Amino acid sequence: MKSVELFYRRSGTPGATPVVILHGLFGTSDNWGSVGRELAEPTVPGAPGLDVFLVDLRDHGRSPHTTTISYPIMATDVHALVEQLGLKQIILVGHSMGGKTAMAFAQQWPELVKHLVVVDISPREHANAHGHIIDAMRTADLSPGRTRKEVEAHVSAMVKEPGVVQFLLKNLYWKTEEQLAWRVNVALLERELPAILAAISPDVVRVPTLFIRGGQSDYILREDIPAIKEQFPNSRIETVAYAGHWVHAQAPDEVVAMIRSLV
Repeated sequence: MKSVELFYRRSGTPGATPVVILHGLFGTSDNWGSVGRELAEPTVPGAPGLDVFLVDLRDHGRSPHTTTISYPIMATDVHALVEQLGLKQIILVGHSMGGKTAMAFAQQWPELVKHLVVVDISPREHANAHGHIIDAMRTADLSPGRTRKEVEAHVSAMVKEPGVVQFLLKNLYWKTEEQLAWRVNVALLERELPAILAAISPDVVRVPTLFIRGGQSDYILREDIPAIKEQFPNSRIETVAYAGHWVHAQAPDEVVAMIRSLV
């Protein structure tokens, strides 16, 4: 299983506890920028912050576009990065798709993980709620001369949640002076979406694990909890009652405090 070299942003104190953060589907390392900056800051004057790595997973952000995607291979990419950087005893944080990638990493390389943090995703298979999003991105006219406003109008006509539209548009960049492009590999994600929605391997993970659940989200249901406890016997689940799926964006202070408590 050949890995690719992932793009990452590093901040904080080299040599301090390393925190590696993985974004969700259609996301980038930018999505965790404010949380990453907060974690990198010293907790008290004179005390070091953490050593924070915000990663773009394959086919997202500034990482390479490929021909295949799955949780074992995404975990292999992250492992190659961790090995390249010489990191040990990491706090590995993942949201949604990144959370499943983090779980797969902990299954394969538990000795490298001090603590696993899974943000609003369970290890089971999830239903497809993304078809209209991929359709909107795939059918957007990105021919030379098209403007961001025109692309935004197209996406908004198919995706009715303004917050999701703005999130998706963070993937839009100027490939040339006249032509826009998506940073995310839309064609691959459309083809491989079943692999992204799939459950992870049933292998048991004994790494200490924190699941952070959005109380207004359905990605970790109450009925999922017994199966989570069975597969992750050394885990606990914290619920942010007022947050939806984007817990780290809606409750950043709570998420930062929970991660810091693991150091």
